[in-house]
Amino acid sequence: MDWIQTFLLEPLSYDFMQRALLVAVLVGAVSAVLSCFLVLKGWSLMGDAISHAVLPGIVIAYVIGLPIAIGAFVAGLFAAISTGYLKDNSRIKEDTAMGIVFTGMFAIGLVLFSRIETDQHLSHILFGDMLGVTWGDLVETGVIAVVTLAIILTKRRDFLLYAFDPQHARAIGLPVQVLHYGLLAMLSITIVASLKAVGIILVVAMLIAPGAIGFLLAKRFETMLVIAATVAIGSGVLGTLISYAINGATGPCIVLIQAAVFLAALLFAPGGGLLRKRVPQA
Repeated sequence: MDWIQTFLLEPLSYDFMQRALLVAVLVGAVSAVLSCFLVLKGWSLMGDAISHAVLPGIVIAYVIGLPIAIGAFVAGLFAAISTGYLKDNSRIKEDTAMGIVFTGMFAIGLVLFSRIETDQHLSHILFGDMLGVTWGDLVETGVIAVVTLAIILTKRRDFLLYAFDPQHARAIGLPVQVLHYGLLAMLSITIVASLKAVGIILVVAMLIAPGAIGFLLAKRFETMLVIAATVAIGSGVLGTLISYAINGATGPCIVLIQAAVFLAALLFAPGGGLLRKRVPQA
């Protein structure tokens, strides 16, 4: 039983591990719920785009003395709106517009970061620093997570119909534009909440893998939400504990566990797993 004490109990004796586990649960819960809508809507790349586009907002907010969360949110929302504007007002398709906007904004952020002296370390912004989360960071993440979860779950039926069939949603009188930009705003604020924990790059996996796993394993949306949240929170806690045990990077450990669960779901999902498909008879 010594391994139980070393793996489970010893990390809990440290304040930084307590904060890391709490933020893993908060980030896992909010990213899992949102990822279900992103997977159904086909917006997985939108999460990638916005997560990279927040970098200039972080740098500018630091320079003018604002909380970096505000700068990241404004930059992310600007990237999402710009992508939609280019798609609606030009011959460019959405994926092309997305690629141009997020790579351009990410490049601007890198240039600004390299020219401005800050006490922020670029690797912490790109890959996160979950073990360095402060109580203030935890409170900020908690507030964002609770508010975002409350909005999404309260309006989940409207968001679900919009994700499946925007034309039908418009026909029955739902405010499609409000739902569209509301979902983008929730995506931006979720990325802000996850930024200090897993960073710009790894937050993409947190916004895709749980929803994809839930999609493979569930036939009802409510079940999909439960599976996604369970996987995200479970992998967050387990990945944090494993990173402590092996003295490794926390964010990548969490993402690797999610990738392993996705692979298992892809291979063995009931009725749709790659290894469960029937071989056609000759």
